[in-house]
Amino acid sequence: MAIGIFDSGLGGLTVLDAVARAMPAMSFVYLGDNAHAPYGVRTAEDIFDLTCAGVERLWAEGCDLVVLACNTASAAALRRMQESWVPEDKRVLGVFVPLIEALTERQWGDNSPPREVAIKHVALFATPATVASRAFQRELAFRAVGVDVEAQPCGGVVDAIEEGDEMLAETLVRAHVEALKRRMPHPQAAVLGCTHYPLLQETFQEALGPEVRMYSQADLVAASLADYLERHPEFIGSGTTTRLLTTGSPERVSVKATQFFRRGVVFEAA
Repeated sequence: MAIGIFDSGLGGLTVLDAVARAMPAMSFVYLGDNAHAPYGVRTAEDIFDLTCAGVERLWAEGCDLVVLACNTASAAALRRMQESWVPEDKRVLGVFVPLIEALTERQWGDNSPPREVAIKHVALFATPATVASRAFQRELAFRAVGVDVEAQPCGGVVDAIEEGDEMLAETLVRAHVEALKRRMPHPQAAVLGCTHYPLLQETFQEALGPEVRMYSQADLVAASLADYLERHPEFIGSGTTTRLLTTGSPERVSVKATQFFRRGVVFEAA
């Protein structure tokens, strides 16, 4: 049995890297749905259907536990999947909750009422579909009160990353940060609400300024997953292999991933 990591494209590789470092004795299967990326401009129904298809493909690989390393899928599809679609012997987890727990300084499983927290002004950078879902604000409201969230839909950034156009991606990030700062000039914290965005974290930080605390998801998800597996050891398999699958062209996706990660990344056909 392996742990499945699903994303609409390349962004979830940031999560895979973190969880593989945190759990070197585990096997992982990564699936990027590059043929249908980006998800951030699709309808909620379309995202649900594509995410279910991707998760089923990982189940077929023996991954009874799948992490949606895609904020758009987590925002638009996860709740519905967990409530009405996932079988009892499978698990599908998202990436929002670990980030919000870190932001609000709450421990895993803390179900106490929402309370005041130190950070009051949060800038959220995410895909248009994630912003439209308001899933981040909904999950935050379960844990904290009095937090002002200004969300910026970052159209075009995922497309540029998937195309390997780093210069365009950086230009778009700066433009989106400027747009948000016109509405919230002094955010205390910034949430990179897409797993593609850590590839451009330095650009976000430079545009926001050094005083803004950056919350990125990969390491937070890795720590949360390790905690989950301690409590649910039945999902721990054997082996230490990692496979990378894509619904797109393996050759093209491998080249684009290698460009952005600056190391050899080899995909195979899903």
